[in-house]
This record gives sequence, structure tokens and C-alpha cells, in this order.
Amino acid sequence: MPAENPLPPVDPFVPVSGWGRTATTTAAVLRPRSHDEAAAAVRDWGVRGGIARGLGRAYGDAAQNAGGTVLDMTALRRIHAVDTEAGTVVCDAGVSLHRLMEVLLPLGWFVPVTPGTRHVTVGGAVGADIHGKNHHVSGAFSRHVESVELLTADGSVHTALPGTDLFDATTGGMGLTGVILSAKIRLHRVETSLMSVDTERATDLDDLMARLAATDHRYRYSVAWIDLLARGRALGRSVLTRGEHAPLDALPARARRDPLAFRPGRLPAPPAFVPAGLLTRTTVGLFNEFWYRRAPRSRTGALQRIPSFFHPLDAVPHWNRIYGRDGFVQYQFVVGHGREETLRRIVRRIARRRCPSFLAVLKRFGEADPGWLSFPVPGWTLALDIPAGLSGLGGFLDELDEEVAGAGGRVYLAKDSRLRPELLAGMYPRLADFRTLRARLDPRGVFASDLSRRLGL
Repeated sequence: MPAENPLPPVDPFVPVSGWGRTATTTAAVLRPRSHDEAAAAVRDWGVRGGIARGLGRAYGDAAQNAGGTVLDMTALRRIHAVDTEAGTVVCDAGVSLHRLMEVLLPLGWFVPVTPGTRHVTVGGAVGADIHGKNHHVSGAFSRHVESVELLTADGSVHTALPGTDLFDATTGGMGLTGVILSAKIRLHRVETSLMSVDTERATDLDDLMARLAATDHRYRYSVAWIDLLARGRALGRSVLTRGEHAPLDALPARARRDPLAFRPGRLPAPPAFVPAGLLTRTTVGLFNEFWYRRAPRSRTGALQRIPSFFHPLDAVPHWNRIYGRDGFVQYQFVVGHGREETLRRIVRRIARRRCPSFLAVLKRFGEADPGWLSFPVPGWTLALDIPAGLSGLGGFLDELDEEVAGAGGRVYLAKDSRLRPELLAGMYPRLADFRTLRARLDPRGVFASDLSRRLGL
């Protein structure tokens, strides 16, 4: 007879880190193969508690739990139902956005929101309430979720629906209200797997912001790569890329034979060991100069495959290795409309500091999302990568945090690994409500992570 409460396979304490590879800690990693095994694991967690984890693409320490348990959800990857009439899918939390694209694109449907990688799970997408290039028109991921099955601290499963406190605490709640088991998601109808893309250069930050403010509403997807090493009159020079899903009649005859094909390319991975000092101000400066100059001054209607438009870095497995053993910090903040001078001041400070960032992007957010700890609010969001070994980086980012908080802005918890806890309440006004609901749902502190302990969540 099988055990009534089977425990999932377990690895003894092993190193666990975020995608930035900056704050590795050790935890016991459990891999449930069923909802029953997940429930058994939660009931059996020790005093250090546990946290669910997907494909490990949170940049910081949100899916780590030093000395405790990490629940690897990637074995729970069933797609239960696809309704091609209504445009919905029901799937396990461990299903990746990549897998959804493989299944749904041939049926004429696309995920409603995708970040810069498709290698994130549905559970992670809900827990971090991810956003993409279309937030200004479509909002974050949670706006397209019709229901979530949530395993709470007492081992019971609840259906969380939009508009309820449980749903709003869970979307963006970084896995701290419970283990997301499955979700029902509304999809976006498409005719092809190609994008019609417009590209243009912006000469400086003010030029970029003016273009975004004037024309963003014409596009579903919009993002700008920004050169954060440029100074003087070129401060904030950028390459602005906007796109729409290409209609069938925009495709050349050959492409119309298989208009919904989804065949991501793949390049060789960087070696496991990359020497320190590869990404310096000089090398990143050369890259930024090349990237800006190679972009067309203005080009409209170019056709790109979905992977090239949304997820160019996914073509390079383990691209995070290029930062070397020290890893990198991904820093993302948002400040509201009317706070453009704060954005300008921060960009000037980064440029003066000569932070070697080649993956810096600027976007405009639309309406705030209902999640209590969801990141987006209406305004401007800048995300940048910085090698973690850069001298004085911690103090510099602390100063930027103060600027952001003083302007009523916030940093993104799914990318954070170093925010000071005293700034959190000012950034997230619903923090007290979140803590109160957590205490009621989980009085023993069953769900815990390095992030939750560091920030007192």
C-alpha cells in the first residue's frame, strides 16, 4: 500500500541562488510530482519553513531559503485544458511560458504577458506578477488570471479569485501566501508567430521620453534599450523598439505556409567559468556604441520571430555566466508620471558613476495592478544590470533607493537582493495589509524565504 502522505524526492542541502548568482545559500530541495506530495511537504517543513521555486529566474533571493526547504515545482507541468473558443488555458504552476508557447501558438493563441525570458513558470509569473513590454495597454500577468489554486500553510487548497484579498495578496506576493498549484489564464489571439516591428533611435533621454509619451498608445509592445554610459548631450541615447503581432496578410508567401511556427534558435552556452573583468566600462562602452550605431535611424514593419522580439537572450543558455563568478545585480525601479526629473537625475548619476550596463531598458507602465505587492504603477521604469564586483556598488544603489523612495517610487522585489527593509513600507503602501493576511493564513511562518527574512515580509 502506498503511503497516505507520500513525501517528494529530496536533495540534501545544496546551493541555491537567483539568476544574478550573488547571494547563494543552501537548502533542502524537494521535487513534488503531485499536489498530494506538495501538501505533504508543506505539512512536514521544519522551523526554517519553505518556499516554492520555479525555473530560478528571479534575480535575487526570492526563491531561496537558507537552512530550510525549497520546493522545486518544475515536475508539476501538466496542461489540463485549453479552450480554443474562449481563449483560456488551465495548467499546473510548473508549466513554463516556453511550453505554453509551444502548445498554444499552433492553435492561434499567445500568452497575455511575457517578460524578457520565456523560461519562467506560471507559478513564478503569478507570484512575481510579471510584466512585459505591453504593460501600458495590458497590465501585469495577474490581470489575465481567472483563478489560482493555492496550497496554504495548513495543507488545504483554496481557489483564489480576482477581487479577493487572497488573490491580491498572492499575485506579487513572492510565494509567501502559499504554494501556487495551478492557474486558469486568459490568452491573446494571434494570426501568426511573427511580429511587425518598428525601430528608431532617440538621441537622448528627453527625446526618448517624448517619443514614448506621444506614440506608445499606438503599439501593444514597446521598450527602449538605453545607453547608460553615454553622457553630455547624448545622455540616455536609446534604441526604441515597438511591435504588434503580424497579421497573416503581412507575411510573404513562403511564411504563410506555416504562419504559426514556433522554432526558437539556440546558440552555444558560455563556459561554466568566465574570468572576472570581462564586462568592464571599456568593453561595455564598445558594445553600447556598436549597438546604438547598428540600429536603424527609423525602420517600420520589419518582421521578427517571437523569440527574437521578446526573448533574445534566451538564445544563449546560461547567459548569466558572462558576469563571472561574482555575478550581477539587476536593479529595477519605477517612478510615477510627473517625476521625470527624478528619472533624469538617476540616469545622470549612473552615467557619471560609469556603471557598465549593457542590458538597460526603459518602459512606460500603465494603470497600477491590484496585487498588494505588485510592482507596476503608472510611470517610468528603468531596469539595468551591473556586475556585482563593481567597487562601491552597494552604497551607490542605497543612494538610488533613497531617491526612488523619496519620489514615491519602488523597486521590483523579484529582482531585488539588497534593499534595506526600512524603505519597503513607503514603497508598497499595502504592506501592512499583506503582513496581516500572512499572519492569519500562516501563523507559524511555514512559508519563508531569504527575501522575506531580509525585508521582514
